[in-house]
Amino acid sequence: MRDEKENVELPAKKMTMKSFENDISTQGSASFKPLKGMTALVTGAAQGVGKGIAIQLARAGCAVAVNYRGHRDLALDTMGELEALGCETFLVQGDIRSSAQVKKMFDAVAQKFTHLDILVNNAGTQTWAPLLELKEADWDRDIETNLKGTFLCLQAAARWMKQTNGGSIINIGSGCKKVPFPRLVSYSASKGGIEMLTRIAATELGRYGIRVNCVAPGAILIDRTKREDPQYATIWGKEASLGRVGMPEDVGNAVVYLASPMASYVTGQTIWVDGGAFTKPSWPYVLKDEDSANSTIQDRRLMRAANRSEAR
Repeated sequence: MRDEKENVELPAKKMTMKSFENDISTQGSASFKPLKGMTALVTGAAQGVGKGIAIQLARAGCAVAVNYRGHRDLALDTMGELEALGCETFLVQGDIRSSAQVKKMFDAVAQKFTHLDILVNNAGTQTWAPLLELKEADWDRDIETNLKGTFLCLQAAARWMKQTNGGSIINIGSGCKKVPFPRLVSYSASKGGIEMLTRIAATELGRYGIRVNCVAPGAILIDRTKREDPQYATIWGKEASLGRVGMPEDVGNAVVYLASPMASYVTGQTIWVDGGAFTKPSWPYVLKDEDSANSTIQDRRLMRAANRSEAR
């Protein structure tokens, strides 16, 4: 950091992962409410990324229906945090794999909200298994939850929004739509389907004032990923161009933008919330400054070859 008046370097503020989590979780001005007066339904909002999305929507002034399937205790905790933010909120149970339960869920939301402005299709499951060992039952569960569930909720919300002058539907994808994730076969296949479903829905529903977009998170630090790998933040922080792991609020901020009037001319798009992790190409060489003492002979040869090509 540089002080322009004195033209001297100022020491950068040191930030630990804990202080960063606290900082990002309180982002946003109390007076800036881009979603004030709007309503949202977030599926799978009891924990993890879904909870982070619900919290950021609440901070933006939105009333939020919290969907959960089986963890009512966690859903109640989420609802309590939303209420502490002054958010109008309630729980709505439902298994999005079932069309009957999806209908029941939307009927329950309609009893609370006269209109639905925002749907966030977040609920999802994944199975960690090699392709040759993946069980049919696990494939079916992941596809039915992630892809079929997104379709059922999208369809139900769009039918409602069509009658009330439009709205915004945001599907939660994944970095695996850009880069294949080994051992996440059914999960990756379902998220790839969500990408195309988003584009088709945006194309068909635009005439009704309904925008459909996708947010594709990269490595996000949540309780599950912390349990799976205590070094998760460190490992994935090194992979991201921005040098840190993602937080649920990062995903929530992208959702708030897409749901807000600021994105009124944005539809059929995917926003990658991955810190640049899946934008970097696989490149076997580390090219350094040719004049650097640390650059290798091979580095310098590659740099010269590149310069010769540009000269031609």
